[in-house]
Amino acid sequence: MRWILLLLIVLNLFYYVWHQQQAPLRPKDVAPLALALDSKRDIQLLSETDEPVRREQAVSKEAEAVCLFLGGFESKSAAAAVEQRLISLDIRSRVQSVDATAEVEYWVYLAPLASRQASLRQLKELQARKIDSYLITQGDLANGISLGIFPREDSAKSVMQRLHDAGYESALRELPRSQRSYWVRIAPESRRLVGDPLLQSLAFDFNGLQHQLMPCESIATFP
Repeated sequence: MRWILLLLIVLNLFYYVWHQQQAPLRPKDVAPLALALDSKRDIQLLSETDEPVRREQAVSKEAEAVCLFLGGFESKSAAAAVEQRLISLDIRSRVQSVDATAEVEYWVYLAPLASRQASLRQLKELQARKIDSYLITQGDLANGISLGIFPREDSAKSVMQRLHDAGYESALRELPRSQRSYWVRIAPESRRLVGDPLLQSLAFDFNGLQHQLMPCESIATFP
């Protein structure tokens, strides 16, 4: 009986081992593979998402580019001559005008009265007192009286004080004067073609030529 019992135990063990070897793979065995595939797909999607960001950064850097400007000429024809020289060398360029405030002048005037006839009577009074004065004929001060435009504020205020002493209350207006200059802007892709030898040659041929680096986005882009 003892040998029969031992035999049954051995047969049961053998059957258990054989059953485990024949059993199909369970879901937990394939789960890591599925997770790995999902992780790989996630990485690809992240790369695709970053692509527009890289494009935006490239555009931003291009907008922050610095352009080379040649000129500072008072006449547009002088700048156009430089432009033609550069174009003959296959250097893309364009003439640009730049307005800068050079100085401020000070205008002393009397405000317009109720009617043109009243302003004309006031003008005759001033001229009878030997005060230089002129009738303003246009603008928001039309029919007012101009008492002069002065380069210095203290000179204008001195005239205002004399008018006040004579019984006239004048006013002061600042007149900014802009100075226009002409520059030749070098296209960013052509900047590498403009080296020191060319700059020296241009400075020799065009009196007063200057060169400056300025942000490109402040100027209209090339077509």
